[in-house]
Amino acid sequence: MTGVDGRVALVTGAAQGIGAEIAVVLGRAGASVGVLDLTADQAEQTVAAIAEVGARAVALGADVADSGQVEAATRRLSKEFGHIDILINNAGITRDKLLFRTSDEDWDAVVRVNLRGTFVVTRAVQGQMVEHRYGRIVNLSSVSALGNRGHASYSAAKAGIQGLTRTAAIELGPLGITVNAVAPGYVDTAMTHAVARRAGMTPQELMASVAAELPLRRVGQPADIAHAALFFAADESGYITGQVLYVDGGRTLP
Repeated sequence: MTGVDGRVALVTGAAQGIGAEIAVVLGRAGASVGVLDLTADQAEQTVAAIAEVGARAVALGADVADSGQVEAATRRLSKEFGHIDILINNAGITRDKLLFRTSDEDWDAVVRVNLRGTFVVTRAVQGQMVEHRYGRIVNLSSVSALGNRGHASYSAAKAGIQGLTRTAAIELGPLGITVNAVAPGYVDTAMTHAVARRAGMTPQELMASVAAELPLRRVGQPADIAHAALFFAADESGYITGQVLYVDGGRTLP
């Protein structure tokens, strides 16, 4: 077996955008995929896309920050396809506001979904991985972890994910489980389109502005992030753990 062929993967926040692309890329590479979003109905479109590439998938509904819902979803996936080999923690939200405009509710919502959700799902899945002495966990961080205007809550949550990634890598490494993170830069998704509109710009205007500042002179596409996640998820990446890979068109270069 090579790559992810024959493996069972769980992808959170997989109804659209980066999560949906990761789920389809994993399916195309031979994995069976649990497509998890807030409701199973939201995940059905991604399940259909995976079926089109000839792979098995199941739609799962759960609030990633709710331990009971997550446990139920992971049990269903295991019953459907067998034990979980790969976890992609992608679920996330943002509330783009300057620090002084960020309410307690804004802060709590972003940290709850992005950081607590990553922790809760990782904790739920790692037991199966420990039992089988094999696992690949890939967490979605962001270049915002390094600091970004208007992203106090999001930056804090994504930086926290990097700390969680390293700690989990230390704890789970002796048990055959790798834990890494992918940190995207600006990616062309519905979420970033909404950011543009809130800034009074069209998505195309904002993307052009961002691209002009990047060495590669283009913004990212979901496939760029999906293939980075696939790299960490593969059997062949078994000697890489605790790493953060910035997929950002060169934004973080000195």
